[in-house]
Amino acid sequence: MAKKASGEKITCQDGELHVPNRPVIPFVEGDGIGRDCWKASRRVFDAAVEKAFGGRRSVAWNEVLAGEKAFNQLGAWLPAETLSAFRECLVGIKGPLTTPIGGGIRSLNVALRQELDLYVCLRPVRHFKGVPSPVKRPQDVDVVIFRENTEDIYAGIEWAAESPEARKVIDWLARDMGVKKIRFPQTSGIGIKPVSREGTERLVRAAIRYALRFGRRSVTFVHKGNIMKYTEGAFRDWGYALAAREFRAEIVTQRESWILENMERHPNMTVEDNARAIESGYDAMPDERREQTRSEVRRALALGPTHGAGRWRKLLLIKDAIADITLQQVLTRPREFDVVATLNLNGDYLSDALAAQVGGIGIAPGGNINYVTGHAIFEATHGTAPKYADQDKVNPSSMLLSGAMMFRYLGWVDVADAVERALERAVMQKRVTYDLERQMEGATLVGTSAFADAVIENL
Repeated sequence: MAKKASGEKITCQDGELHVPNRPVIPFVEGDGIGRDCWKASRRVFDAAVEKAFGGRRSVAWNEVLAGEKAFNQLGAWLPAETLSAFRECLVGIKGPLTTPIGGGIRSLNVALRQELDLYVCLRPVRHFKGVPSPVKRPQDVDVVIFRENTEDIYAGIEWAAESPEARKVIDWLARDMGVKKIRFPQTSGIGIKPVSREGTERLVRAAIRYALRFGRRSVTFVHKGNIMKYTEGAFRDWGYALAAREFRAEIVTQRESWILENMERHPNMTVEDNARAIESGYDAMPDERREQTRSEVRRALALGPTHGAGRWRKLLLIKDAIADITLQQVLTRPREFDVVATLNLNGDYLSDALAAQVGGIGIAPGGNINYVTGHAIFEATHGTAPKYADQDKVNPSSMLLSGAMMFRYLGWVDVADAVERALERAVMQKRVTYDLERQMEGATLVGTSAFADAVIENL
């Protein structure tokens, strides 16, 4: 391990961070191009902190090892000392890491998230002026994704096809649970997808608090509950229940907004007519379903004293969308999505799809956070790209923007804003790395370190 930098540790009490003037922040430079990106980004971070605070505050960077560098020096891909450093210092940052091949840790990134219970993967996606994009209106994309980080298929509960374990699980499903839907049981791999009420509620709570804090318009639960009713469907239902229970005065659901608007437009509308207006198939429903819809209307109308007379229009809108439709609509009408709360696999697809609309994963930041304990690791979201390593060639923007996220999380908002504005100015000046230069007319090709120079000049 490298020598520890002198500083004070960040602490957390009742979910609130207490950040000293010289916090100790552990970093993993990363494998492959991570080395180039970190070296450039650290210079920008230090310059931005100096610019914002004039020496009153600074960062005590403490290198910890993970990935190939850790394996080569210590014989371990994720040393215990690294986990301890992240646990004790609460907030850290890392570059991309190689996934070990041939057993052991499935993914170093997943291992860190599981070990530290970093249950939120936070992925803000927006367009920076000047960045080339494959879509006509990339400026319409401004979405913050809250991806559940510890459950779903990423929990890693699975068994290989034709293994004794898979056969045992399949036999149990058929014998004791009456499952007859496995088409080819003898050659099927088996996986289990856990989705819990607690895991859902803490993610949704974090998403709603974020949306309220930063004045966002809506939170959308993205799910595949029409097919997976007891996992993804439960995620949707638990999310709505949490929103109504803990944030009643500050939110309105989409269906409640329809009911309240119907009553405002037609003050004499009956409960049944209102139910018919929000459910196109109302008249064909069984009696029990019609009564459920009427009860929903009555509950919404009972919100009149707090939400009526148009007051609901100023509240945070809570809604949901099916995952496959969402992947279509973020292309055709991205402005309808603001904050998104979703499960692990959906969030993986969605965050990369949105990143492509604003210039690619190379400019997309990410953070993994536990809002209760305060633990957080911010990270570049791209891979290690070893063939470009140590060539001073690649775009460090993902690392730079992840650092900006980290500073905003620490409450050093001026530093975060400065990094983001300076990066955008450098791109608008067309002083860019090869990935952007080849898509821009009249651009000046620069390397990783020179791009960092351009960002620092624009601070």
